[in-house]
Amino acid sequence: MEKQSKRVFNVGTRSFLAALIILFLLMGLTYALTFIMPAGEYQRVITDGKESIVPGTYQSVAGGLSFWKWLLSPFLALGSSGSGTVIAIIAFLLVIGGAFNAMDECGVLSYMFNRVYRMFETRKYRLLLLVSLFFMSLGAFVGSFEECVPLVPIAVALAYSLGWDALVGLGMSLLAVGFGFSTGVVNPFTVGVAQQLVGLPMFSGIWMRLLTFVLIYGLLIAFLIPYAKKIEKHPAKSMIYDPAMSERWAALRTDYVQEKKKDRALIWFASVLGVGIALILLSSVVPFLQDIIMPLIALIFLVAGTVSSLVSGMKLRDYSRSFGKGMVNILPAVLLILMANSIRYTMTESKILDTILYQTVQLTQNASSGVVVLMIYALALVLELFISSGSAKAFLLMPLIAPIADLSGISRQIAVLAYAFGDGFSNVFYPTNPVLLISLGIVGIGYGKWFRWSAKIQIAVLALTCALLLFANAIGY
Repeated sequence: MEKQSKRVFNVGTRSFLAALIILFLLMGLTYALTFIMPAGEYQRVITDGKESIVPGTYQSVAGGLSFWKWLLSPFLALGSSGSGTVIAIIAFLLVIGGAFNAMDECGVLSYMFNRVYRMFETRKYRLLLLVSLFFMSLGAFVGSFEECVPLVPIAVALAYSLGWDALVGLGMSLLAVGFGFSTGVVNPFTVGVAQQLVGLPMFSGIWMRLLTFVLIYGLLIAFLIPYAKKIEKHPAKSMIYDPAMSERWAALRTDYVQEKKKDRALIWFASVLGVGIALILLSSVVPFLQDIIMPLIALIFLVAGTVSSLVSGMKLRDYSRSFGKGMVNILPAVLLILMANSIRYTMTESKILDTILYQTVQLTQNASSGVVVLMIYALALVLELFISSGSAKAFLLMPLIAPIADLSGISRQIAVLAYAFGDGFSNVFYPTNPVLLISLGIVGIGYGKWFRWSAKIQIAVLALTCALLLFANAIGY
C-alpha cells in the first residue's frame, strides 16, 4: 500500500513548490502595497464580543511594516487576533494526515472503495449526482467547509476506483461544498451573521438563495459529468494522467477478495464517521458545538482511523509508525497555510486594509444601484483573497455595506446576498485559502493544474451570480 500513500494522500513536491512560489509572490505583492497605499483606520466597537466598524470614522494614521516583520509574518501571524482558527486547522490537518495514512497502509481505504465500486459499478453517475448533492447541502444548509477536508481524499479515491481521476473527486467534494457554502441557503456563518448585523430576520429571503442553489448545482453537474465521461473513455486526456495510478486501481478492482476483518473495520469507520456528520449537522443549531466543531471532528477522525486500522489487523506499533509518518508528510501543507495567513497579517499590521475599504466606499457614492451591487460583490471578492473567514469578513464589511446600500437605494437583503456570493465561491479558487491548499496538497495536485481545470466553471459561476444579483435588484428583492 506504500505506493498509494505517496501518490494520493500526501503533499506532492511539484504541487508544493508551485503553491509556495505563488504564495511568496502574493506575500511580496502585499508588502509592496504597504509602500504605495496610505495607512488609515476606522474606529471599531465591540458588541456581544464581536468587533465591527463604525462607518464615517476613517482617518489617516501612521502605518508600515518592517522588512523583518514581513519576512517572519507567517509565524508572527500565529500570535495575532483571529489566529486560533488557523492553529485549529493546522492541528486538524495533522491528525487527518496521520489517520488516513494508517488506513491507507493497512488496506482499509482501498478495500472500502472496492466495495463501493461493486455497489455502483452500473450506476456510477447516479453516485456522482448524490455525492455532489450531499457536499453542496453540507455547505448550504449547515455552513460546513473546513470540516469537510477529511472527506475530500475519500471522494478522490472513490473517483479513482470508479475509473475517473482526482479532479472529479475534488469536483464532487471540494467544489461542491464550496459552492453550497456560497449559496448560503441557511449558512449561519455568512448569511446568518450578515443578516443579524444589518438588522434583517435571520435566514429571511431564502427563496432567492434556494434558486441559486438549484442553478449552481445544475451548473456543477453540467461541468463534472462530461469531464468524467471523457476521462473514463480516454484516461490519457486527464491533465493529471498517471498510468501507474490507473493500473493500480484497476488491479485492486480485479484482485478484490472479501475479508471479514476489513468488513468489521469498515463498519467501525462508517459508524464513527456517521457520528461526525451528525455533529456537523447539529452544529448549525447548537452554539456550543460551533465553538468546538473543528477539534471535535479531528478527534472523531482520529478515533475512526485508529479503530478501523486496528480492527483490520494492523498492530498498534505499526499504526503508531504509520500515523507519525502521515503527519510528517503533511507538514509542507502547514507551511503553505502559514504563508497564506501572513497576507492578512501584513495588511492589518501595516494598516492598509481599512484604506482599501475606505477607497471602495468612495467609489460607490455616485454609481447606479446595479453598479453598486456588483461593486459590493467585487469588494467581498477582493477581501476574500486576504481574509478567508466568512464571519470575520461579515463583521468587517457589513457595517460599511449597509449604509452604502441604503444611500444607493439597494435593499439590505441584496447587499447580504452580494457579500455571501463574494465570500464563498472564490474559496475554492484563490491560492490563499487554507482549505483549498490543504485539499490540493493531500491529493498531490498543483495549484496551476487546479486553476486551469476549474477556471471555466468559476467564470460561469461569476457570470451567473452577477446576473442573479442584477435580477434581484431589478425585482426589488
